[in-house]
Amino acid sequence: MTISSSLAAGVAGLNANAARLATISDNIANSSTYGYKRVVTDFHAQVIAGNNSSYSAGGVRTTTMRLIDERGPLISTGNATDLAVSGRGLLPVTTSVAVATDNGNLPLQLMTTGSFRPDSNGILTNEQGLVLLGWPANIDGSMPSYPRDTIAGLEPVQVNVNQFAGDATTEMNLGVNLPATETEAGASGATQDLSIEYYGNLGTSQQLDISFTPTVPATGSSNEWTMTITDSASAGAVVGEYTLTFDDARGSGGTLQSVATTTGGAYDTATGTIEITVDGGPITIDIGMLGDSEGMTQLSDSFAPVSINKNGSPVGNLTGVEVDSNGFVHAIYDAGFTRRIYQIPLVDVPNPNGLIAMSNQTYQVSPPSGSYFLWDAGDGPVGEVSGYSREESATDVAAELTQLIQTQRAYSSNAKVIQTVDEMLQETTNIKR
Repeated sequence: MTISSSLAAGVAGLNANAARLATISDNIANSSTYGYKRVVTDFHAQVIAGNNSSYSAGGVRTTTMRLIDERGPLISTGNATDLAVSGRGLLPVTTSVAVATDNGNLPLQLMTTGSFRPDSNGILTNEQGLVLLGWPANIDGSMPSYPRDTIAGLEPVQVNVNQFAGDATTEMNLGVNLPATETEAGASGATQDLSIEYYGNLGTSQQLDISFTPTVPATGSSNEWTMTITDSASAGAVVGEYTLTFDDARGSGGTLQSVATTTGGAYDTATGTIEITVDGGPITIDIGMLGDSEGMTQLSDSFAPVSINKNGSPVGNLTGVEVDSNGFVHAIYDAGFTRRIYQIPLVDVPNPNGLIAMSNQTYQVSPPSGSYFLWDAGDGPVGEVSGYSREESATDVAAELTQLIQTQRAYSSNAKVIQTVDEMLQETTNIKR
């Protein structure tokens, strides 16, 4: 019984080391595979119950585990939609076959890195036919609220390279200095005019004409101006009229003291803004807070539009996309503006090593992995999304070759045990002769 158990243990040792050799071979073969997670083989002793007078060898068994939570180094690439995860979390993908079927059922697969490029329909797909999934943004670039425990809100990230878009003006910053001498008694009372271009909802160029008319007193200084705003898209209609009063006290001289509204949106003292409604909708104009020297001022004897800023741009043609660290996909247009079009969440599970490994470095959720949750990149336990990057294989070739030598020696030793048992059994047979 003892000799036969030794033979069985030797055979078990051969099988165990053969299994370890298989995982080492797989790891070395994929040492240049992007996103590959190495597999380790663990040995476990088997014990056969016996008594004190005899011992039976139980042998050994093996288990394997793919270390999905082990990260390979990131390398830079020249493609903006080469993506990798810096830290915990996985990218949600599905198959191009499921997208083409279009039956509303997109099977979720996960991966840590991928090289995605637009296909003939503008859908970001990698060379294995895996499609990147994301949440679509609203037209204005804001993100609606999506459920985090289901993929119902995810859809293929689609970038139409022939897409045109306009960026309407919604905000302006008005930094203007008005001449203090024009509000003194005996001044000419000349109106100061300013024209600012803005862009409508259809990308067309429009114009706000702003006039500043001083209040000239009989004596002293009024430090008061009437600001009138007209809109070219509204046939020159007045869309806002305000009375601006400036402070002349030491320390705060020249800054806004008060803003009175005649027509248009009320002045917000907390933000220093007014809101006017042009033909295409509201525009918020920042004229500065009360007492703020960086807003509108009244100093000296010169009229100086020192800082005029606005958002918006004319219609532009899409030239490319980029993904930032928070997983937001930005469309870039040749008119000089960008627009958020998708958000790529990162998927996390309690036990990443419990995921089911599939071909092409993809994984599926399983009972051992636990239920998934969709996180914003850079939030909670997950890392960030890294564009222009790929994750290299997690295989350490030097360590695998060292284990290969150890496995070879262990395999030879087990073979020697079998050879020894065979010789002992031969000797037992020779006794009968």
